[in-house]
Amino acid sequence: MFIELHNISRSFGGNQALIDVNLHLEMGRVGLLGPNGAGKSTLIKILLGILAPSSGTGRVLDHDLASAGIALRRAIGYMPEGDALVPGMQGAEYVALAGELYGMARKQALRRAHEVLTYLDLGDARYRKLEEYSTGMKQRLKLAQALVHDPPVLLLDEPTSGMDPAGREGMLDLLVRLGKEHKKAILLSTHLLGDIDKVCDAVIILHQGRILCQGPVRELCQRRHDRYRLQIQGDPTGLLEELRLEDVRILRDNGRGEYRVQVPADWTTQAFFKLAQVHNVVLRGLQADDEDLEELFHRVIGENPNQAPP
Repeated sequence: MFIELHNISRSFGGNQALIDVNLHLEMGRVGLLGPNGAGKSTLIKILLGILAPSSGTGRVLDHDLASAGIALRRAIGYMPEGDALVPGMQGAEYVALAGELYGMARKQALRRAHEVLTYLDLGDARYRKLEEYSTGMKQRLKLAQALVHDPPVLLLDEPTSGMDPAGREGMLDLLVRLGKEHKKAILLSTHLLGDIDKVCDAVIILHQGRILCQGPVRELCQRRHDRYRLQIQGDPTGLLEELRLEDVRILRDNGRGEYRVQVPADWTTQAFFKLAQVHNVVLRGLQADDEDLEELFHRVIGENPNQAPP
């Protein structure tokens, strides 16, 4: 078991950051999704043993949260949201220092630092001062210090924060490779649905300190029987006009022959093929357009508006 929490709550004075959190997660790639202020960072700090819960019990990687402390943190690679960098240090020195803090011998930490920096395409910058790194390089450097001791689990807090689109895509590709090729379990905390959509197979939605839902994304998303994705080859003008006459709504047209449509209740998929034949076009693709992660998120938040602590 990766994480097992029972009725975990955490308050700061009169503010309850987490309320009766229950989690049961197997090893895998899991997204922790919620708006800013939902309690994501507080939950991560509890999972690391940095913060003690106000109430409740839990285990992470078979370590008891109440007593594990340093032993738990040595089993996890943690990438914080903030920079947490030491000005004046070189990249390789910084990552090696992180390795030593995790309990590695100095020589071993230095060797691993060079290996990890090369893997993350920071080999040419390993001797540069940290203050000379760009935002994207700093994010990869933080990932390097989380990986230096080769942990089985990575806890990542907003790993693409401040990155440009190209840097963000590169970071997400790295995380997918770490999960699939290197079998790292990942808990990715973010408010960006696209990050979780690309990297994770499962999701936890946290809102105002409460977990609203958790599980595999495909199982949580509702099946839709009234929406489809179409790929049309040929001039679609006549077909689209007739679809509208049949009360089919064109929800999206990407300009390249791909459409999202919503059909009336009595519609059958065979009608698409019959109309395509009438209008001399080829229907190259037809698939159900089920609820996606963004729709799931907004539905769940909408079903639980303005939850207040008890």
